Amino acid sequence: MTYQVILPAAGLGKRMRAGKNKLLLELKGMPVLVHTLRVFEEDEDCEGIILAIHPQDEQEFKALLRKYRVRKVLNLVPGGDERQHSIYNALKTVESNGIVLVHDAARPFIRKGHIHRLTETARETGAAIIGVPAKDTMKKVQDGVVVETVERSSLWAVQTPQAFRISILREAYEKAERDHFLGTDDSSLVERLNVPVSVVEGDYDNIKLTTPEDLFFAEAILKKREKEFC
Repeated sequence: MTYQVILPAAGLGKRMRAGKNKLLLELKGMPVLVHTLRVFEEDEDCEGIILAIHPQDEQEFKALLRKYRVRKVLNLVPGGDERQHSIYNALKTVESNGIVLVHDAARPFIRKGHIHRLTETARETGAAIIGVPAKDTMKKVQDGVVVETVERSSLWAVQTPQAFRISILREAYEKAERDHFLGTDDSSLVERLNVPVSVVEGDYDNIKLTTPEDLFFAEAILKKREKEFC
């Protein structure tokens, strides 16, 4: 099932405390952004990539695309103040009427098999997200005090990509803009249309690199995957 993918890459990554866009940090000698791009560059089902970027990173990003021969990037669009605004800017440039994915550029470990399951589910149902069951006991806390223990079996940690029929995602973003609604992810916008969102189980390697500690986990995941292919 073919698709296009939007990668929001305009964040400043303040929690990483790197002094620059965290996507330019290197893992095994290659920028995080390139690790993520290569997943889609090497997927035969990916028809194109749209990057939402901060203008100050444009020249460096273009240089990386040339250096690492990334050829599927169709557009570099300006990011907005919020992730949601960046994605909406990118979504406006999508010309296909099929399936569009939205994926955090700082999640370089998504597996191609999970992408394919996700896009196929979105083709059948209209909307699908990837996630993993919560492993920890979950507490609802207010003012530093436990209010209740939340039943865990129905809780999932949601990741990206998230996949949608383009018509559905456009409608969701247009409604959010009219209502001045800022959601936590793309699925939260689609849910406001009363569109059922299916869940595909992924794996716990698909982490988002957010804080300096995540880089240690990323190195461990890379080492583990190297052994898988030995």
